Amino acid sequence: MTGLSGNFRAALVQLRCGRGVDPNLRKVEAAVRRAAAGGADYVQTPENTALMELSTKKLFANTRPEDDNPALEKLTALARELGIWLHVGSMAIRLSDEKVANRSFLIMPDGAVAARYDKIHMFDVDLPGGESYRESKNYEPGTRAVFADLPWGRLGFTTCYDLRFPALYRALAQAGADFITVPSAFTKVTGEAHWHILLRARAIETGCYIFAAAQGGMHDVGRATYGHSVVVSPWGEVIAEAGADPAVIFADIDRAEVGEARSRIPSLRHDRPFEIAGPQDAIEIREAS
Repeated sequence: MTGLSGNFRAALVQLRCGRGVDPNLRKVEAAVRRAAAGGADYVQTPENTALMELSTKKLFANTRPEDDNPALEKLTALARELGIWLHVGSMAIRLSDEKVANRSFLIMPDGAVAARYDKIHMFDVDLPGGESYRESKNYEPGTRAVFADLPWGRLGFTTCYDLRFPALYRALAQAGADFITVPSAFTKVTGEAHWHILLRARAIETGCYIFAAAQGGMHDVGRATYGHSVVVSPWGEVIAEAGADPAVIFADIDRAEVGEARSRIPSLRHDRPFEIAGPQDAIEIREAS
Protein backbone atom coordinates (compact mmCIF):
# COMPACT_ATOMS: atom_id res chain seq x y z
CA MET A 1 0.00 0.00 0.00
CA THR A 2 1.15 3.52 -0.80
CA GLY A 3 0.42 4.86 2.70
CA LEU A 4 -1.47 7.76 4.18
CA SER A 5 0.01 10.67 2.21
CA GLY A 6 -1.79 12.48 -0.61
CA ASN A 7 -0.45 9.90 -3.07
CA PHE A 8 -2.09 6.59 -3.87
CA ARG A 9 -2.72 4.16 -6.71
CA ALA A 10 -6.23 3.92 -8.14
CA ALA A 11 -7.47 1.06 -10.28
CA LEU A 12 -10.62 0.98 -12.40
CA VAL A 13 -12.21 -2.35 -13.27
CA GLN A 14 -13.99 -2.49 -16.61
CA LEU A 15 -16.55 -5.29 -16.90
CA ARG A 16 -19.03 -6.81 -19.32
CA CYS A 17 -21.65 -8.08 -16.91
CA GLY A 18 -24.49 -10.37 -17.83
CA ARG A 19 -27.71 -11.70 -16.34
CA GLY A 20 -26.18 -14.07 -13.77
CA VAL A 21 -25.08 -12.66 -10.42
CA ASP A 22 -22.66 -15.48 -9.58
CA PRO A 23 -20.80 -15.42 -12.94
CA ASN A 24 -20.57 -11.65 -12.68
CA LEU A 25 -19.12 -11.83 -9.18
CA ARG A 26 -16.48 -14.32 -10.33
CA LYS A 27 -15.40 -11.80 -12.98
CA VAL A 28 -15.41 -9.00 -10.41
CA GLU A 29 -13.35 -10.97 -7.92
CA ALA A 30 -10.71 -11.92 -10.50
CA ALA A 31 -10.39 -8.33 -11.71
CA VAL A 32 -10.24 -6.85 -8.20
CA ARG A 33 -7.53 -9.32 -7.27
CA ARG A 34 -5.56 -8.20 -10.34
CA ALA A 35 -5.98 -4.59 -9.24
CA ALA A 36 -4.76 -5.34 -5.71
CA ALA A 37 -1.82 -7.34 -7.05
CA GLY A 38 -0.92 -4.28 -9.14
CA GLY A 39 -0.61 -2.17 -6.02
CA ALA A 40 -3.99 -0.44 -6.04
CA ASP A 41 -5.08 1.20 -2.80
CA TYR A 42 -8.51 2.21 -4.17
CA VAL A 43 -10.40 0.01 -6.65
CA GLN A 44 -13.60 1.02 -8.43
CA THR A 45 -16.00 -1.21 -10.35
CA PRO A 46 -18.69 0.02 -12.79
CA GLU A 47 -22.39 0.64 -12.48
CA ASN A 48 -24.39 -2.62 -12.41
CA THR A 49 -21.47 -4.56 -10.95
CA ALA A 50 -23.50 -7.61 -9.93
CA LEU A 51 -26.19 -7.71 -12.60
CA MET A 52 -27.00 -6.26 -16.02
CA GLU A 53 -30.73 -6.83 -16.49
CA LEU A 54 -33.46 -4.96 -18.41
CA SER A 55 -36.37 -7.29 -17.59
CA THR A 56 -38.31 -6.06 -14.56
CA LYS A 57 -39.30 -9.59 -13.54
CA LYS A 58 -35.76 -10.95 -13.73
CA LEU A 59 -34.27 -7.84 -12.08
CA PHE A 60 -36.47 -8.26 -9.00
CA ALA A 61 -35.98 -12.03 -8.93
CA ASN A 62 -32.20 -11.52 -8.68
CA THR A 63 -32.12 -8.52 -6.34
CA ARG A 64 -31.92 -8.66 -2.55
CA PRO A 65 -32.17 -6.07 0.26
CA GLU A 66 -28.91 -4.68 1.60
CA ASP A 67 -29.16 -6.45 4.96
CA ASP A 68 -29.57 -9.86 3.28
CA ASN A 69 -27.35 -9.59 0.22
CA PRO A 70 -24.84 -12.37 -0.53
CA ALA A 71 -23.22 -10.32 -3.31
CA LEU A 72 -22.48 -7.43 -0.97
CA GLU A 73 -21.24 -9.83 1.70
CA LYS A 74 -18.84 -11.38 -0.80
CA LEU A 75 -17.49 -7.99 -1.85
CA THR A 76 -17.01 -6.74 1.71
CA ALA A 77 -15.12 -9.95 2.50
CA LEU A 78 -12.96 -9.42 -0.59
CA ALA A 79 -12.04 -5.86 0.44
CA ARG A 80 -11.15 -7.10 3.93
CA GLU A 81 -9.02 -9.95 2.61
CA LEU A 82 -7.10 -7.70 0.21
CA GLY A 83 -6.90 -4.71 2.57
CA ILE A 84 -8.11 -2.22 -0.04
CA TRP A 85 -10.71 0.50 -0.38
CA LEU A 86 -13.22 -1.15 -2.71
CA HIS A 87 -15.78 1.11 -4.37
CA VAL A 88 -18.59 -1.01 -5.77
CA GLY A 89 -19.75 1.31 -8.56
CA SER A 90 -23.35 0.27 -8.09
CA MET A 91 -25.61 -2.67 -7.39
CA ALA A 92 -29.37 -3.04 -7.55
CA ILE A 93 -30.64 -3.16 -3.96
CA ARG A 94 -34.23 -4.24 -3.26
CA LEU A 95 -36.22 -1.54 -1.45
CA SER A 96 -39.75 -2.92 -1.88
CA ASP A 97 -41.81 -5.11 -4.19
CA GLU A 98 -41.98 -2.18 -6.63
CA LYS A 99 -38.61 -0.44 -6.45
CA VAL A 100 -34.88 -1.02 -6.20
CA ALA A 101 -32.05 1.46 -5.59
CA ASN A 102 -29.06 1.89 -7.89
CA ARG A 103 -26.64 2.04 -4.97
CA SER A 104 -22.89 2.60 -4.73
CA PHE A 105 -20.91 1.23 -1.78
CA LEU A 106 -17.53 2.38 -0.53
CA ILE A 107 -16.02 -0.49 1.48
CA MET A 108 -13.10 0.09 3.83
CA PRO A 109 -10.07 -2.22 4.13
CA ASP A 110 -11.62 -3.77 7.25
CA GLY A 111 -14.75 -4.72 5.28
CA ALA A 112 -17.06 -2.10 6.81
CA VAL A 113 -19.22 0.05 4.54
CA ALA A 114 -17.96 3.64 4.78
CA ALA A 115 -20.57 5.25 2.51
CA ARG A 116 -23.60 4.58 0.33
CA TYR A 117 -24.87 6.64 -2.58
CA ASP A 118 -28.15 6.12 -4.44
CA LYS A 119 -28.04 7.41 -8.02
CA ILE A 120 -30.03 10.65 -8.19
CA HIS A 121 -30.76 11.16 -11.89
CA MET A 122 -32.75 8.52 -13.75
CA PHE A 123 -31.90 7.59 -17.34
CA ASP A 124 -35.30 7.97 -19.05
CA VAL A 125 -34.51 8.49 -22.73
CA ASP A 126 -35.35 7.49 -26.29
CA LEU A 127 -32.22 7.22 -28.43
CA PRO A 128 -31.79 7.27 -32.21
CA GLY A 129 -32.08 3.79 -33.66
CA GLY A 130 -34.93 2.71 -31.39
CA GLU A 131 -33.12 2.26 -28.06
CA SER A 132 -35.35 3.29 -25.16
CA TYR A 133 -34.66 3.28 -21.42
CA ARG A 134 -36.93 4.03 -18.45
CA GLU A 135 -34.75 3.65 -15.38
CA SER A 136 -37.38 5.29 -13.19
CA LYS A 137 -39.77 2.39 -13.88
CA ASN A 138 -37.84 0.13 -11.51
CA TYR A 139 -35.43 2.38 -9.64
CA GLU A 140 -36.08 4.82 -6.81
CA PRO A 141 -33.91 7.92 -7.30
CA GLY A 142 -31.65 9.09 -4.52
CA THR A 143 -32.13 12.47 -2.89
CA ARG A 144 -28.74 13.14 -1.24
CA ALA A 145 -25.33 14.07 -2.58
CA VAL A 146 -22.71 12.04 -0.71
CA PHE A 147 -19.00 12.29 0.00
CA ALA A 148 -16.60 10.27 2.14
CA ASP A 149 -13.09 10.83 3.41
CA LEU A 150 -10.36 8.50 2.17
CA PRO A 151 -6.88 8.52 3.76
CA TRP A 152 -5.70 10.66 0.81
CA GLY A 153 -8.55 13.14 0.39
CA ARG A 154 -12.29 13.52 -0.01
CA LEU A 155 -14.27 11.39 -2.47
CA GLY A 156 -17.56 12.59 -3.99
CA PHE A 157 -20.05 10.14 -5.49
CA THR A 158 -21.99 10.25 -8.75
CA THR A 159 -23.18 7.50 -11.10
CA CYS A 160 -23.48 7.39 -14.91
CA TYR A 161 -26.35 9.70 -16.01
CA ASP A 162 -25.50 12.06 -13.12
CA LEU A 163 -22.61 13.10 -15.37
CA ARG A 164 -24.98 15.36 -17.34
CA PHE A 165 -25.88 17.47 -14.28
CA PRO A 166 -22.89 19.72 -13.54
CA ALA A 167 -24.49 21.40 -10.50
CA LEU A 168 -24.04 18.13 -8.58
CA TYR A 169 -20.32 18.11 -9.33
CA ARG A 170 -19.85 21.75 -8.37
CA ALA A 171 -21.66 21.14 -5.09
CA LEU A 172 -19.39 18.18 -4.30
CA ALA A 173 -16.26 20.16 -5.16
CA GLN A 174 -17.37 23.10 -3.03
CA ALA A 175 -17.99 20.62 -0.20
CA GLY A 176 -14.31 19.70 -0.38
CA ALA A 177 -14.19 16.78 -2.82
CA ASP A 178 -10.76 16.12 -4.33
CA PHE A 179 -11.90 13.12 -6.37
CA ILE A 180 -15.31 12.44 -7.95
CA THR A 181 -16.52 9.04 -9.11
CA VAL A 182 -18.58 8.24 -12.19
CA PRO A 183 -19.06 4.44 -12.36
CA SER A 184 -21.13 3.94 -15.49
CA ALA A 185 -22.83 1.76 -18.06
CA PHE A 186 -22.98 4.39 -20.82
CA THR A 187 -24.62 3.24 -24.02
CA LYS A 188 -22.36 2.91 -27.05
CA VAL A 189 -24.30 5.66 -28.88
CA THR A 190 -24.09 8.26 -26.12
CA GLY A 191 -20.59 7.21 -25.11
CA GLU A 192 -19.15 7.75 -28.58
CA ALA A 193 -20.73 11.21 -28.68
CA HIS A 194 -20.25 12.57 -25.17
CA TRP A 195 -18.30 10.37 -22.72
CA HIS A 196 -14.83 11.92 -22.92
CA ILE A 197 -16.11 15.47 -23.38
CA LEU A 198 -18.35 15.37 -20.31
CA LEU A 199 -15.81 13.67 -18.05
CA ARG A 200 -13.07 16.14 -18.99
CA ALA A 201 -15.48 19.05 -18.54
CA ARG A 202 -16.48 17.90 -15.05
CA ALA A 203 -12.79 17.61 -14.09
CA ILE A 204 -11.96 21.07 -15.44
CA GLU A 205 -14.99 22.71 -13.83
CA THR A 206 -14.27 21.25 -10.40
CA GLY A 207 -10.49 20.87 -10.33
CA CYS A 208 -11.07 17.27 -9.21
CA TYR A 209 -9.72 13.95 -10.33
CA ILE A 210 -12.47 11.96 -12.06
CA PHE A 211 -12.59 8.17 -11.66
CA ALA A 212 -14.98 6.54 -14.15
CA ALA A 213 -15.09 2.73 -14.31
CA ALA A 214 -17.41 1.51 -17.07
CA GLN A 215 -19.17 -1.46 -18.55
CA GLY A 216 -18.01 -2.24 -22.08
CA GLY A 217 -19.17 -4.35 -25.03
CA MET A 218 -22.28 -6.29 -26.07
CA HIS A 219 -24.11 -7.74 -23.07
CA ASP A 220 -26.34 -10.79 -23.15
CA VAL A 221 -29.40 -8.58 -22.54
CA GLY A 222 -28.79 -7.13 -26.02
CA ARG A 223 -27.42 -3.81 -24.79
CA ALA A 224 -24.11 -2.41 -26.01
CA THR A 225 -22.09 -0.27 -23.59
CA TYR A 226 -19.23 2.02 -24.50
CA GLY A 227 -16.42 1.03 -22.14
CA HIS A 228 -13.40 3.38 -22.14
CA SER A 229 -13.02 3.56 -18.36
CA VAL A 230 -10.92 6.64 -17.67
CA VAL A 231 -9.08 8.57 -15.00
CA VAL A 232 -9.02 12.31 -15.69
CA SER A 233 -6.65 14.74 -13.95
CA PRO A 234 -7.85 17.98 -12.31
CA TRP A 235 -6.49 19.84 -15.36
CA GLY A 236 -8.72 17.77 -17.66
CA GLU A 237 -6.13 15.37 -19.04
CA VAL A 238 -6.94 11.69 -19.56
CA ILE A 239 -4.17 9.90 -17.66
CA ALA A 240 -5.43 6.31 -17.95
CA GLU A 241 -7.96 4.73 -20.29
CA ALA A 242 -9.28 1.30 -21.23
CA GLY A 243 -10.63 0.23 -24.59
CA ALA A 244 -13.95 -1.51 -25.24
CA ASP A 245 -13.17 -4.87 -23.60
CA PRO A 246 -12.95 -5.91 -19.94
CA ALA A 247 -9.74 -4.61 -18.37
CA VAL A 248 -8.06 -3.20 -15.27
CA ILE A 249 -6.36 0.18 -15.57
CA PHE A 250 -4.14 1.97 -13.05
CA ALA A 251 -3.30 5.58 -12.28
CA ASP A 252 -0.97 7.03 -9.67
CA ILE A 253 -2.79 9.91 -7.99
CA ASP A 254 -1.22 13.00 -6.44
CA ARG A 255 -3.70 15.06 -4.46
CA ALA A 256 -1.41 18.10 -4.73
CA GLU A 257 -2.51 18.41 -8.37
CA VAL A 258 -6.00 19.32 -7.16
CA GLY A 259 -4.68 22.37 -5.34
CA GLU A 260 -2.46 23.31 -8.27
CA ALA A 261 -5.33 23.21 -10.76
CA ARG A 262 -7.61 25.24 -8.50
CA SER A 263 -4.95 27.86 -7.87
CA ARG A 264 -4.54 28.35 -11.62
CA ILE A 265 -8.30 28.52 -12.27
CA PRO A 266 -9.99 29.47 -8.93
CA SER A 267 -13.51 29.44 -10.34
CA LEU A 268 -14.96 27.51 -7.38
CA ARG A 269 -14.49 30.71 -5.35
CA HIS A 270 -15.98 33.06 -7.92
CA ASP A 271 -19.71 32.30 -7.83
CA ARG A 272 -21.86 35.43 -7.95
CA PRO A 273 -25.64 35.84 -7.57
CA PHE A 274 -27.58 36.73 -10.70
CA GLU A 275 -31.10 37.06 -12.00
CA ILE A 276 -32.53 35.70 -15.22
CA ALA A 277 -34.21 38.39 -17.31
CA GLY A 278 -36.34 38.11 -20.41
CA PRO A 279 -35.79 40.25 -23.52
CA GLN A 280 -38.14 43.01 -22.35
CA ASP A 281 -36.35 43.28 -19.00
CA ALA A 282 -33.05 43.54 -20.80
CA ILE A 283 -34.36 46.41 -22.99
CA GLU A 284 -35.63 48.27 -19.97
CA ILE A 285 -32.29 47.96 -18.22
CA ARG A 286 -30.43 49.32 -21.24
CA GLU A 287 -32.82 52.24 -21.64
CA ALA A 288 -32.57 53.13 -17.96
CA SER A 289 -28.80 53.30 -18.16
